[in-house]
Amino acid sequence: HGEIETEHPGYLGSQDTYFVGTMKGVGRIYQQTFIDTYSRIAFAQLYTEKTAITSAHALNEKVLPWFQENHAYQLYLALEDIDHSKTKVRHPQTNGICERFHKTIKEEFYNITFRKKIYHTLEELQIDLDLWIKRYNEFRPHSGRHCYGKTPMQTFLDAKHIAQEKRCDMLMGKSDSFYELTGSIKAVS
Repeated sequence: HGEIETEHPGYLGSQDTYFVGTMKGVGRIYQQTFIDTYSRIAFAQLYTEKTAITSAHALNEKVLPWFQENHAYQLYLALEDIDHSKTKVRHPQTNGICERFHKTIKEEFYNITFRKKIYHTLEELQIDLDLWIKRYNEFRPHSGRHCYGKTPMQTFLDAKHIAQEKRCDMLMGKSDSFYELTGSIKAVS
């Protein structure tokens, strides 16, 4: 009940916008969040506006290059098969993975960092956010469905072979399209 079905890393992503707060001299700050629903690998980029352009920019600047450059299977090549669906407005339970991550990042990063340091630019805050995201992905054990107490990165690496096998089957002609193999790449926002 309520579980997201995801076959392997890179199969399904959850993306959302989170209002961080208002910073003097900068204005309103929004965080674009993307989470791989299998491994719980998280990506976050800060912006001063909340638009469709910032959502696409975060995906193109943070998420897709990571999948393309660091891993043998290439999520990037499957872009044309992305199935985008939207969650209900004002129904956070339909995007629970991002909502839970936003609670975690608020408690473990923003609440602490804003008490310890005064930021003058969005770039300064982004540097510290990137360091926290790295620790979250690589060192913080997670209790997600496929994580079993491992870090999101370890979960991703342990299951990467599933996506690679599907990719090899496609390249060897065992399937006509990536869509047939995976039911398409899906993004939920």
